Amino acid sequence: MKGAEDARLAQISELELHLSTTTNRQGRPFQRRTINAYKYAATQLHHWLTAQKTAGDFSSVDTATLNKFFRWYYQTHDVPKSQDGKGGYTGGTNTVQRNLRALFSYLSEEYDTADPYRDPKLQRYATPPMGKPKTLSTDFVSDMLKATGNGSPKVRDFQTVRDHAIIRVLTEGLRSDELLNLRVQDLDLAGGTLVVVPIKMDRNSLDGRVIPIQPKTVKALSRWLRVRATHKLADKTDWLWLGTRNRSKLLYAGLHRLTKKWAEEAGYDPAAVSPHSFCHTWADDLKAAGVSGEHIMAVRGWKSPAMLRRYGADMASKRAVDAVHALGDRY
Repeated sequence: MKGAEDARLAQISELELHLSTTTNRQGRPFQRRTINAYKYAATQLHHWLTAQKTAGDFSSVDTATLNKFFRWYYQTHDVPKSQDGKGGYTGGTNTVQRNLRALFSYLSEEYDTADPYRDPKLQRYATPPMGKPKTLSTDFVSDMLKATGNGSPKVRDFQTVRDHAIIRVLTEGLRSDELLNLRVQDLDLAGGTLVVVPIKMDRNSLDGRVIPIQPKTVKALSRWLRVRATHKLADKTDWLWLGTRNRSKLLYAGLHRLTKKWAEEAGYDPAAVSPHSFCHTWADDLKAAGVSGEHIMAVRGWKSPAMLRRYGADMASKRAVDAVHALGDRY
């Protein structure tokens, strides 16, 4: 059994190397988070095969074995959340099933084995219907900003100034990866804008989007640049967001933690917020302010109005009521 385990772990390493040295269907390098997601799915299958005392490496996994694994994963990870009082489904099985395709495509090509994903007997797990995304209240966002000093020039410690600027930039509707991949040269503070490169594009892409930012965001970024200059890596890297204790580039885990931390500092349940919560809130804010759907889509980089409808779904009813009330007496 130990030999089989070692062989599977070796194949996971092979997959990582393969993905790190090839391109995706769009002809671009695989993102590190994508590679990690594919490795995670393969590792989950590896652990399950080990627990089942299954002999052989991944190339010996057939359709029947995969079906058993997906059934087990569904029962242990995708139980209806209503059973624990939260409602809905997690959809993890669908994600793992999609991500495992990379492993078996690689094995089929490199080991000349049958790809179970081409077998019509493979049981498919659909993505559960998406619920309405939740927006943050005005008080919630305002209180988080107050907790980080509200942009006061008297607040000068590295982390608080940085985190205040980050939360300000989150209110501009950036995705997590877009925020984390900002570089100093992407800022045009005099023009009140910044540029983000689409997640799956390279830095030389001409498809970068210009994001208009609020005056208070400009001030927060200006203060952050002054504090950033005290970091030992400030002159050695152009990443905008640097870590505390003179550590290098801020990563997603750090971004996730800081949003939870400041929500709790502001007196809210940290489970109620994530970096992506601000994207939904931004879309709702602009729709409520009367900004056209066309303009929102242009700033956000959406190609389909379906995304506009989804991101504005949570508060759609309230906006409709407010719009009708604003008409006053019609007769």
